[in-house]
Amino acid sequence: MKKRIALVNQRYGLEVNGGSELYTRLIAERLAERYEVDVITTKALDYTKWENYYTCDREMINGVNVLRFDVQRQRASDFDSFNAKLFAENGGLQDQLTWFVKQGPYAPGAISYIRENKDNYDVFIFVTYLYFLTVFGLPEVYEKAIFIPTAHEEPFIHLGLVKPLFNLPAAFVYLTEEEKKLVNTLFDNGSIKNDVMGTGVDVPEKLSPDSFKKKYGVEDYVVYVGRIDHGKNCPELFEHFLKYKKRKGGKLKLVLMGKPVCEIPESEDIISLGFVSEEDKFNGIAGSKLLILPSKYESLSISVLEAMAIGVPVLVNGICDVLKGHCIKSNAGLWYDDYDDFEKTLEFLTKPSPEYDEMCKNAVKYVNDNYRWEVIMDKFYRLIEEI
Repeated sequence: MKKRIALVNQRYGLEVNGGSELYTRLIAERLAERYEVDVITTKALDYTKWENYYTCDREMINGVNVLRFDVQRQRASDFDSFNAKLFAENGGLQDQLTWFVKQGPYAPGAISYIRENKDNYDVFIFVTYLYFLTVFGLPEVYEKAIFIPTAHEEPFIHLGLVKPLFNLPAAFVYLTEEEKKLVNTLFDNGSIKNDVMGTGVDVPEKLSPDSFKKKYGVEDYVVYVGRIDHGKNCPELFEHFLKYKKRKGGKLKLVLMGKPVCEIPESEDIISLGFVSEEDKFNGIAGSKLLILPSKYESLSISVLEAMAIGVPVLVNGICDVLKGHCIKSNAGLWYDDYDDFEKTLEFLTKPSPEYDEMCKNAVKYVNDNYRWEVIMDKFYRLIEEI
């Protein structure tokens, strides 16, 4: 009889645009080849409001049984002001509890399901620490839980309500050595069973960058892929890029692929395509000079690994240890700490050079050596069987 596994994440679906959500789907679909797999999630699609989008309670997606629960409250209208006040005043546990409810997705039905079906699953896998389903679901089944926190240095990880989560589960999966070091340092939990395994990277066998360029009318460009919002530090990217264009001129464009949830400057040099197909995404990356990721907080970054997998160098924010670590270990990317760094590195990476060609080769090798699915899933299977 197959073991029964439940993965828990705040959003799930082919339309969902988000790093931990995509990671959850990739893992779930591969686990389903060996186990009976359910995903416990909500009916939300938009993470800024958490309004119910999906209508069915159950559906099958690529062999995975998805259980969807109603979001009973959308994100509170005063969440931003409450968030600012909480961290300015170092709010206590009751305020933090209110914060998680206001932030959402508030789906108590999912927590009830986890509690009532604890004995019907062999292992629960919780992905990302930051949301309601993990904070209130993991304690219900901690002794049979694998926790994938996707943690990075940010204010939320220091909340007192979060701290107990990091000493509860049966095992951890860390996406990078940098994430493991951070979590072990903050929570003194290095004795809990764990493994570092990242994610595999799937790229199409055939790429057509020319078809992308023709379809969207672009030729000389760099690309950003992912959620376009303040949390990813996109406004700073826009500011840096427009300053670069003002100083350097030229035909270089910044192409954005992802759902915008912050204002994008009106400029002929910034082209926002919105949410695109996987085909367009990979063709777009393949045709670019490089991929830029300005985020200060990442625990892995699938978009960086996807770019490297097809031989495209990256430019990242040096504040993020994980992203900087990818660049150092691969020798396939550069990082910046301020505008001057941004200008110098962007100029270097957008001009032909032997060093650039070598970085392209290094990028592919780095992913092949470290992010192959067969190695990662063998680690997953072993951890599940041990629990």
